[in-house]
Amino acid sequence: MSEPAQILDLEDALRLLRDGELDVEGRLVDASNATLYCAVTHEGVTAACVYKPVAGERPLWDFPDGTLAGREVAAYLVSAATGWDIVPPTVMRDGPFGPGMCQLWIDVAPNVDLAKLARSNIPPLRRMAVFDAVINNADRKGGHLLPVEDGHVYGVDHGVCFSVEEKLRTLLWGWQGKRLTEEAVDVLQHLKRELAGDLGAALRELLTEEEVWATARRVDRLLATGKHPVPNGEWPPVPWPPF
Repeated sequence: MSEPAQILDLEDALRLLRDGELDVEGRLVDASNATLYCAVTHEGVTAACVYKPVAGERPLWDFPDGTLAGREVAAYLVSAATGWDIVPPTVMRDGPFGPGMCQLWIDVAPNVDLAKLARSNIPPLRRMAVFDAVINNADRKGGHLLPVEDGHVYGVDHGVCFSVEEKLRTLLWGWQGKRLTEEAVDVLQHLKRELAGDLGAALRELLTEEEVWATARRVDRLLATGKHPVPNGEWPPVPWPPF
């Protein structure tokens, strides 16, 4: 029987994802790249997870470097550094179809209206808006929001992030131009320090040098303006389809 993701300790979850045996149980057919629903088992503990093998990725002309899986793991590392727990535990590992990313499955709260949620101003989404600005998320759709029973909201599908070019596309523009919260400023200052150290080194294993530097510049810009970004007019601000 699978353990609900939310009750697993973080280190236990990461160990399970890294070292557990993957058993493919199905495929998420709505995904544009190979996205496999799996059970992962280690030392008597089983949980559900998503496995996205690099071999199942379709090349993207505007993301020619690296892999979608690598950017997914990079997004998790940035999320972990913020302390906001936005991205579910995610690792890079080998699997039945070769190397890929493996992410803990999140059971969402039933009967949540995602369109209404995306228009709300709850703190978890405001934090996610800052996070997306940092990683330059080009595809924050409503379906990438995973609300859970305790009110927390996870974000998933970060394969098209970290571009050197400005490509922020999101439904979460509700705070555009508004002052960042004190909490967000503190987190961004922490990210700045981490990007100059261990986090930056870890990201360079997954992204290009230019992408890591661009991430640091985005953090610097947010701190300099002290405000949430606004659409720049050079890129569609909302992903299509939005859900």
